[in-house]
Amino acid sequence: MNEMSHLNRRKFLQGTGIALALPLMESRLSRAEEKLDANLRRLVCIGNHLGYYPGNFFPETSGKNYKTSRTLKNIDAHRDDFTVFSNLDDGMTGGHTGVKAFLSGIGKDEASGFPDKNMTIDQVAAEHVGAATRFPSITAGLENGTDLCWTRSGVRIPPVNNPARLFEALFVQSDAVSLSSQRTRLTHRASVLDALRESAGELESQLSAADRQKLDQYLTSVREVEKQLQISQAWLDKPKPASAIDPVADQERMHLEEIPLFYDLMTLALQTDSTRVATFEIPMGFRTAELEVGSYHGLSHHSKSEERLGQLQIVDAYLMTQFGYFLGKMKEAQVFDHTAVVWGSGMGNGSSHSNRNLPVILAGGGMNHQGHVVCPAEDHKRVPLSNLWLSTLQWFGVESDRFGKSTGTFSPMEVG
Repeated sequence: MNEMSHLNRRKFLQGTGIALALPLMESRLSRAEEKLDANLRRLVCIGNHLGYYPGNFFPETSGKNYKTSRTLKNIDAHRDDFTVFSNLDDGMTGGHTGVKAFLSGIGKDEASGFPDKNMTIDQVAAEHVGAATRFPSITAGLENGTDLCWTRSGVRIPPVNNPARLFEALFVQSDAVSLSSQRTRLTHRASVLDALRESAGELESQLSAADRQKLDQYLTSVREVEKQLQISQAWLDKPKPASAIDPVADQERMHLEEIPLFYDLMTLALQTDSTRVATFEIPMGFRTAELEVGSYHGLSHHSKSEERLGQLQIVDAYLMTQFGYFLGKMKEAQVFDHTAVVWGSGMGNGSSHSNRNLPVILAGGGMNHQGHVVCPAEDHKRVPLSNLWLSTLQWFGVESDRFGKSTGTFSPMEVG
């Protein structure tokens, strides 16, 4: 039986952020002697498919002394370390389909018209990091995620949805037999890629302009795989850090247990420099029955019913409390001031399937946070969300003057 199954779930909700707190013990980090550079910049992106009820999310006043909202009060202890934004979006439509563009600003169906397709900010940052860490990026999430992360070739990156698998990738050393098998597999994949690229080159002269464009997209995907293979080979014989927590067992868990556990693992991944880029996806299938309320998707279509809004607020409060827990863990691990945390959703209002006026928070990074920044609401004055992502990438160290549909850097607030 699951060890948490006997707990009263109401009490569990009241105690979120405490019940599963896992200490980060410096004495158990095997790379401590290397003196990891805490000043290295890191990026974390957290996306929730169904967003948050806007009536309880956005503060009514702006500036650093804003009056906190019903939802944001759950992270009010960190209010000096984050900025919440109003009136941001990239003009996406399509409801659930539009959510996929949260970190790119570009819809999948229009990606071919952009040089980097619908590549998301986490993957731009991952390319910048390259082979400096074992994992250029880590994508985690519940169930099948929410299509949050996309590569340069327009390929979706599915999340790791089992905490045990993520723990294993981060901390479990492979034995000699496993290493030999991995090395053989990597060599075989490299040979296959060489053959594919050679065959594609022979075809190129026989193709029309349209087909050559498709071939170029295909070769871009091949090059991405080659880069990942090179990184994997380079790190294959390097020892992994020891874990500062006990091994994570492969067992059935409630989503209420998995979220803080994933946040613990993501914090450790940043602290041990196993990666400098991480994402976490909260899907439409988040099991809200564990909070003794109705289905998440059903509650999002509340039609302003007081009963449904009351239940939805329980869900929003839980997710926001866990976000606050994560911020606290990063502070404890002393990586928060050098980590930009992007948090929000591509869904502005789940009840009407609107992708406008998205809930967006930027936290950490040692930035001069401004409390509540209200961006222009008029259509001809609106600031694209991609502008904020561009400035965040520049803070990270990426030398670029564009991202997605950006019109420039983010002017309402200085980032970095």
